[in-house]
Amino acid sequence: MDNNYYSSNNIYPFEETSSSSISATLAERVKQRRLEKGLSRKALSDLSGVPTATIAKFEQQHLISMRQFVSLVIALGYAGELNQLMAEPHYQTLSELETIKANKNRQRGRTKTN
Repeated sequence: MDNNYYSSNNIYPFEETSSSSISATLAERVKQRRLEKGLSRKALSDLSGVPTATIAKFEQQHLISMRQFVSLVIALGYAGELNQLMAEPHYQTLSELETIKANKNRQRGRTKTN
């Protein structure tokens, strides 16, 4: 695991960061995994069905649709890791855990914001 994944005072990855920095990190990781496997953008495009230009745009500008991102992740062999994303609820307080348990089977949200 890379050293920037967890900060010393933060147990969850990516917490307290911007969506653009998360996108940049994910783009860099996809590029790194692609290169580790010795794949060109064209080869990854052939495996994933995502156009080569879209892969380049993601690696350089960090922009991609969710469907295309998932296709890249699957093609690189990381479907299991992606499938585990948000699989379990996270909480920081007992009160938050109680709220999670009380809302476990909810089908609709509430307008409540903090």
